[in-house]
Amino acid sequence: MTEPLVAGDALLVVGIAGSLRRASFNRALLCAAQQLAPPSLRIQIEELDGVPMFNADLDGATPPEGVTRLRQAVQAADGLLLVTPEYNHGVSGVMKNAIDWLSQPLRLSVLDGKPTALMGASTGLAGTARGQTQLRQAFILTNTPAMLRPEVLVGRAQEKFDGTGRLTDEATRQFVASFLEQFAVWIRQQQRGREIAP
Repeated sequence: MTEPLVAGDALLVVGIAGSLRRASFNRALLCAAQQLAPPSLRIQIEELDGVPMFNADLDGATPPEGVTRLRQAVQAADGLLLVTPEYNHGVSGVMKNAIDWLSQPLRLSVLDGKPTALMGASTGLAGTARGQTQLRQAFILTNTPAMLRPEVLVGRAQEKFDGTGRLTDEATRQFVASFLEQFAVWIRQQQRGREIAP
């Protein structure tokens, strides 16, 4: 369990984009979040390129290097920010695979009690609402608290990012910035709750 930071220190949040595509809108949204984060929050982006498909046979004394790196990063962080695309009305396989690795070993999972927030961008109108719902369902088993509101559902993403992947829509930028400020406050609340729990 990560020790809560003293007041005034920036919280460390691991950010993960659930797409391997370099020009992914969700990768771009995560980069925008990193830039828009308030002083109270620092986002460290972790990549999933080196994380193989989940196979319990590989999860022994020496798990794959990419899995170990990801688990250690999440364990050391105060919170987790997941930015997921939506494929076929559901969470991407890449993101689900990362959750499957992070959920093990189940009773010692780095997801247990880890304050988590979700975002997503898509070219459709719903902005990954179904994919985010599926992640929330998975978090029941992993005992992962997920911030309920506000929801960041960036629809029609092709109109909100420029050709270089920069988030240019000002209303969305302001909303993401506000979301991250509220996430920082919520993480602190979760930490205080753990401190006073019997």
